[in-house]
Amino acid sequence: MTSDAPKRVRVHHLQAAKDKGDKLVMLTAYDAVTARIFDEAGVDMLLVGDSMGNTMHGYGTTLPVTLDEMLVAARAVAGAARHAFVVADLPFGTYEAGPEQALASAVRVMKETGVAAVKFEGGRRVARQVRALTDAGIPVVGHLGYTPQSENLLGGPRVQGRGEEASLRLREDALAIAEAGAVAIVLEMVPAPLAKEVTEIVGVPTIGIGAGAGCDGQVLVWVDMAGMTDWSPRFSKRFGEVGAALAAAAKAYADEVRAGTFPDDSHSFGA
Repeated sequence: MTSDAPKRVRVHHLQAAKDKGDKLVMLTAYDAVTARIFDEAGVDMLLVGDSMGNTMHGYGTTLPVTLDEMLVAARAVAGAARHAFVVADLPFGTYEAGPEQALASAVRVMKETGVAAVKFEGGRRVARQVRALTDAGIPVVGHLGYTPQSENLLGGPRVQGRGEEASLRLREDALAIAEAGAVAIVLEMVPAPLAKEVTEIVGVPTIGIGAGAGCDGQVLVWVDMAGMTDWSPRFSKRFGEVGAALAAAAKAYADEVRAGTFPDDSHSFGA
């Protein structure tokens, strides 16, 4: 958003940004420390993603992440954010059975964390869930393209929407969840021309990740953005080398402890 961004970003501000052509900035966050830093940096949206399974918990995929794990992380992020619109993922197994299950899961998230919206994956197959939550007053962010919770069916992280039939399905999915009430849609690993087309035909903001510059905003997993890992996805960019800086700080600390130079008198209490 521009310099006249609101003190607290809300649903109508997201739509206003799309209408004015202002780009939305989103990052993942999983704890209060990083959430506060990103919030103070002016990030518009914070996503408490089930990507924390891969990045924070050492899981091989997002599938093992539980609703209870999401609740702890979302509560921390929402509690730290003063500006950003905070969105929490509904993890695998908490919404697929139908509107009743999705509503029960989302109500827990909203009541117990203080986030502003929930996100879950899928198009037409979850339109009823989107509508049920919207009717209950819970904002929903959709997620199309490569959907990590379905990676076993999709054959791993692969670009989605290639070919006439696949691109048609994705457009129809986007329209379906937008019409059901989604307030925004994440497009992941979608060909840039298709993502731009979807952005133009749906009335709600699109947030791209590996989907080109034609979306209404962008999101990255923060550890990829900050250079905390040895490897980053092709579509990502390292905007810093925080991992190297953290490793250097840890080594400097270890060296001083072993040398007996920390703590010195300036870091100790007198008698």
